[in-house]
Amino acid sequence: MKIGLGADHRGTSSIKLLADKLKNEGHQVLVLGDVSGEPCDYPEPAFKVANAVAKGDIELGVLICGTGVGVCIAANKVKGVRAANVHDEITAQLSRSHNNANILCLSADLLGQRLIEKIVDQWLATPFSGGRHTRRVDKIAAIEQGKDPSTIRE
Repeated sequence: MKIGLGADHRGTSSIKLLADKLKNEGHQVLVLGDVSGEPCDYPEPAFKVANAVAKGDIELGVLICGTGVGVCIAANKVKGVRAANVHDEITAQLSRSHNNANILCLSADLLGQRLIEKIVDQWLATPFSGGRHTRRVDKIAAIEQGKDPSTIRE
């Protein structure tokens, strides 16, 4: 799988370790943005990863900042992105199976590296369930287009 990774300065060490792990598992990994550890504003890596997902240059993205909140808000501003800020394996699984999330946002400050990796593993292993959830994801897309989601029926 082609996966894009990005982080601000607080997520740099976590994203580097995650990149190595995913590469060792056979994924094609692109680290987008500055991961030197120098101060970096979280909207910058979020924009790079979100644009790559929206354009189809990568299949999925993972973003890490201090809380995961900032990168999630920034990434969700890009049309076609469904970024989810999760803190455990259950919400990781549900963000994929119910919401078809295409970007996973994580907290460097609140999650240890082992948990980050377990969450990513669960997220990558979970397919979108479809069914009734397809209609709901379609309603999210309608909102992006400025439409009332209640107009989407099937």
